[in-house]
Amino acid sequence: MHQENRLPRNGKEGAIYGTIICTLSVLFMGSINMIVAAGEFNGDVAMQMLITLPIFWVIVMVIEPVAIGRMAEALTAKLVSPTDSFNARIMFRTLFTVLGMSFVMTIVGVIYGNGFTTENFYHFIHTWPRNFIIALFLESIVIQPIARFAMVKMHEAQDRKTSPQTHTQIN
Repeated sequence: MHQENRLPRNGKEGAIYGTIICTLSVLFMGSINMIVAAGEFNGDVAMQMLITLPIFWVIVMVIEPVAIGRMAEALTAKLVSPTDSFNARIMFRTLFTVLGMSFVMTIVGVIYGNGFTTENFYHFIHTWPRNFIIALFLESIVIQPIARFAMVKMHEAQDRKTSPQTHTQIN
């Protein structure tokens, strides 16, 4: 049976794959949101990013596999048949994951930035659509391809280790 080289084959690879995606997502989306909220990038924003992004990374690393990833898999399974292409599966999985993660992380970000206020609903309504579109673009064009490339390279290295090496001597 042919295994897909662009996706993880086991739990360890899944953790590496997920870590790559979550790390890049938090770096890109967290940075964008913090710079937009501050109105500019300066030393204070950079320091806030150094403090905040690791916290958001932990939140994302827990929420994605425990809740959002499972929902995305279930929704994808309902819409994609076994004969559909790899790209169709990835497109739906990415769409549903970004939909859920952008929703949850926008709520977390609004609460983190503003505390529990009555303005949170207003901030969410105008921030979430922007976050969703940017995250979907980044996931589709930058983040997922980087993670899949890492899996391909990892599998190539594994295959080189396990395949017998043939040496031909020329006399």
